Amino acid sequence: MVVIGVLQVDLYLHGVLSLKQKRGVVQRILARCRNRFPVSAAEVGDQDLWQSARLGFVMVSSSEQVLAPVLQRLEDEIDGCADAELAGCQVEYIHY
Repeated sequence: MVVIGVLQVDLYLHGVLSLKQKRGVVQRILARCRNRFPVSAAEVGDQDLWQSARLGFVMVSSSEQVLAPVLQRLEDEIDGCADAELAGCQVEYIHY
């Protein structure tokens, strides 16, 4: 069985005054998460809003029990970012 874990986070970006600054903050967060966790990651919403971002992370495994702790640690990592405040989070598991 294939299980896909999807984590979507909404962020409030502190001190960001332009889309260029936002892009830098978002790219740093995405790069750090990609380097520390076995996930695919992208900005998936709010691209035109300079003080908020919606990021999506996906991981594939054979078991939800493998995915859940990794996605929880990823959420904790993002919540600890100094550049952004976690405004919302949603986790979904898709079973094939």
